[in-house]
Amino acid sequence: MRILLVEDEIDLGLAVKKVLVSEKYVVDWVTDGSQAWDYLDNQWTDYTLAIVDWLLPGLSGLELCQKLRTQGNSLPVLMLTALGEPENRVEGLDAGADDYLTKPFVMAELLARLRALQRRSPQFQPQILTLGNFSLDPSNNLLSVTISEPSNPERQEIALTVREFQIFQYLMQNPERIISGSKIRQQLWDLDEEPMSNVVAAQMRLIRRKLAQQNCPCPIKTVPGQGYRFTLSP
Repeated sequence: MRILLVEDEIDLGLAVKKVLVSEKYVVDWVTDGSQAWDYLDNQWTDYTLAIVDWLLPGLSGLELCQKLRTQGNSLPVLMLTALGEPENRVEGLDAGADDYLTKPFVMAELLARLRALQRRSPQFQPQILTLGNFSLDPSNNLLSVTISEPSNPERQEIALTVREFQIFQYLMQNPERIISGSKIRQQLWDLDEEPMSNVVAAQMRLIRRKLAQQNCPCPIKTVPGQGYRFTLSP
């Protein structure tokens, strides 16, 4: 899941991003409301939710929420602010925020509120993602594959790294859709990172090797010159 963090307090931004990354989120962190809008308006990147400070240079958090809602964007937004009066919370919610967290806060509450937003969002994915004979469990980065044999079906469990899991999950969430390597890099690597151009191909080789070692078919096909596709077809 990809989060846009908009926070101009450097120490707080660093701390929040560190916690989110440890929870397996992909995080883009910006310190300016106008830059945040550029990220949200970028067709290459799909965010699961946004964490937005109220008081920002450029566009304020309120203005950012209002622009999103005016354009019909239903992205869940958690508003952060030191303004904790009831009228402030009402103003933030009326501007389009989905939830409101007053500074200072503990990280455990931040994570709990994010989980609540995900449950309420139409974008939320089930805890375990299953398609055909393949199941992904995000609690332990485990891929389970059922190998159908007429007399003796077997279930193999394959441990994936965080990055391997993210790639497999992203393609599995978009079955039969051809997705380019550059699109995968844009979606799964922070925008301030500069991954090598062949990093997706390298990760794909590792995924296929792990499946081959367990005699499991790999549902991710390479489409020459276009990208990758998750398909259950032979």
